Amino acid sequence: MQDTDTLAQILAQLTRLADTEEARLADERRAVDGDIDWSALAFRWRDDGRLQAIPSPSTMPIDRLQGIERQKERLLANTRQFVDGRPANNALLWGSRGTGKSSLIRALLSEFADAGLRIVEVPAHRLVDLPDLVARLAGRDERFIVFSDDLSFEAGDGSYKALKAVLDGSLAAAPENVLIYATSNRRHLLPEYQSENQASKTVDAATGEIHHGEAVEEKISLSERFGLWLSFYPFDQAHYLAIAARHLAAYGIDAEVGTDQPWERAALQWALARGNRSGRTAEQFARDWAGQHAAG
Repeated sequence: MQDTDTLAQILAQLTRLADTEEARLADERRAVDGDIDWSALAFRWRDDGRLQAIPSPSTMPIDRLQGIERQKERLLANTRQFVDGRPANNALLWGSRGTGKSSLIRALLSEFADAGLRIVEVPAHRLVDLPDLVARLAGRDERFIVFSDDLSFEAGDGSYKALKAVLDGSLAAAPENVLIYATSNRRHLLPEYQSENQASKTVDAATGEIHHGEAVEEKISLSERFGLWLSFYPFDQAHYLAIAARHLAAYGIDAEVGTDQPWERAALQWALARGNRSGRTAEQFARDWAGQHAAG
């Protein structure tokens, strides 16, 4: 009888301790959620696992983005479907650096914020927190794009598995009010090695059909979980100058392409010095030129 009473007392004490701990964790979660300014248009996921509002997100009017009309049209259509509550795809924007991938995603706020779109930026090293983040966003009235910029994973980095799970193929998949948009210089997000390609096997010698090795299949399967792929390529000289002229116009400087004006020669020299003709290079040139030549 005494042993039974002792066990009952221990059980009651453990129950009280569990209830106390559960209440403490609930208070902490309410405190964290209570700190979130849900009226903001953009947020960042912090290293301490908290969602922080961005008071003045960096964006630009979408018509400032030149030379990527097809990519712009496709991403706008997909995002419009999403904010309207219709089916839409997670998107991977990949290709050459400085061609407007991240700028295009940020510019979506200027188009769809009034329709309830919000952007949450998550650094690649915190993708392991994706299940917690999407759980925090689920059930809210806003439509959230979870945005990870310059996404890539090194060999042995297991955090991509959390991304795979949320994208597709897991009970932790994103809720209907969350999409994932990512940018990368790599199409398959993970480094590929010649030794992995050597593991490929010929399936049909007559047609040349091959079957990739397991390592390559694993890398391809990650990017394939994005339903929408948009490719970005380096700009030719005409596109580069047109983009520079558009940025100069935003600074109030009249810049006409094809007239061999001083700004054109300077823009080409600027790109040559950097070894790159890109939208980012054009914007940086325009900022420098406007700083030196703008009235006032």
